[in-house]
Amino acid sequence: MTFNPANLRAAKRHRPAFTLIELLAAMLFMAIVIPVAMQALQIATRAGEVGERKMIAARIGNKVINELKVTGQLQSSTQGGAVQEGSSTYRWTVSNEAWTEDTLSQMTVATVTVNFTVQGKNYDVRLSTLLAPQTQL
Repeated sequence: MTFNPANLRAAKRHRPAFTLIELLAAMLFMAIVIPVAMQALQIATRAGEVGERKMIAARIGNKVINELKVTGQLQSSTQGGAVQEGSSTYRWTVSNEAWTEDTLSQMTVATVTVNFTVQGKNYDVRLSTLLAPQTQL
């Protein structure tokens, strides 16, 4: 077997490679796919964070309703406050309205609204409970 430089040059010339058109087409495809994929990741991240924060807000709202009910302050006028949970602040308000479904019962609906922000957008969770009319002793 002898070394022939002519065969080496011929092999180099016929080696398969990408053309300029193929490279441009691949770059165009990536320019379209990457922004769409990044947007999908951002939406998925926001959805996960909103779900987690809604769970925390529901727990805070439930705690506020229970505390105000036990202390007898749930039927008083509009109240509010804030709870710091980790690096997030949850603001809550309580409002009372007459329950219109049964006018004979004179019950009221107490609603706790817990507000929070995720990625610059505001969200809220609302929890309601029925309250019997206050009786005089």
